Amino acid sequence: MGELREQIGRVGILLGGVSSEREISLKSGKAITEALLRQGFDVVALDVVDGDYKKVTSLIKEAGIDIVFIALHGQLGEDGTIQSILEEINIPYTGSGVEASRLAIDKALAQSVFKENGIEVPAYVTLSRDDELRIDAVAQQFGGFPIVVKPAREGSSIGIHLTMTPDELTSAVEGAWKYGPTVLLEQYIEGRELTVGILGQEALPVVEICPKGKFFDYEAKYTKGMTDYIVPAEIPEDVLFGLQRTAFCAHQVLGCADFSRVDFMLGGNQAHYVLEVNTIPGFTSTSLLPKAAQAQGISFDQLCFKLMELAYGKKKEFKDAALHY
Repeated sequence: MGELREQIGRVGILLGGVSSEREISLKSGKAITEALLRQGFDVVALDVVDGDYKKVTSLIKEAGIDIVFIALHGQLGEDGTIQSILEEINIPYTGSGVEASRLAIDKALAQSVFKENGIEVPAYVTLSRDDELRIDAVAQQFGGFPIVVKPAREGSSIGIHLTMTPDELTSAVEGAWKYGPTVLLEQYIEGRELTVGILGQEALPVVEICPKGKFFDYEAKYTKGMTDYIVPAEIPEDVLFGLQRTAFCAHQVLGCADFSRVDFMLGGNQAHYVLEVNTIPGFTSTSLLPKAAQAQGISFDQLCFKLMELAYGKKKEFKDAALHY
């Protein structure tokens, strides 16, 4: 371990950012920073407070870092932007690359890739600002209400609403526009909400999410006591294995690397539907991916170390790319 710490050099933790998930990112980054400091790494936390490409590049260059642990959630961190900057200045980093990040953050694009690869997703419709919302047509396509409304490029359940009536649907769509130019309408799958973490080439134990309210929204996700988590999920073994296989497949078809978290709905018929792939999921000791890793016998500190190890493995690729350039 000591030898790897010396080889890795100075670690920059990118946290904060300018997205609607800034506060969550600050918590993730703080937890990662503390975990790496406990293990003797040379660490500097970099709070990104401006999304300007040149300013972010300068912030990273001036920090004198050798490798980056990305803890930026949402826009900038998960959309391929920070990955482009780091590749441009030849600094290896944790997680997925530019194209996989770009695909995964856009739920509409990702759903299309999943369908092309035979991965089950809920029936969905995408809307741009210029599209007319034909509520009767959408409701008919989905077999009626409830209908889920999601901003296409937000995480942490931000802007998501479960609508029960035409008026609620109209209001939710109007509210979703403030988060971006594309809105995703999805058929509601009644059943159990589950998530599967991917670490390296392995699917971690399945976690069941049991919100005490009607829906796993932002409040349920981040308010203590609003949601229970069962790790590993208490479902038949063949269903567990099926979820893990599908999660790894979803991770692969998007081109993800190192780690991700794949969210599912499990219907009453035991069919499972992919909701999304998170390339930089929450990263505190109580977040879902670390919970799954813990069930596998991997502590939070070990998880952070493993991701540094995987990022360091890219160092030669970055050097080769720089020489080629």
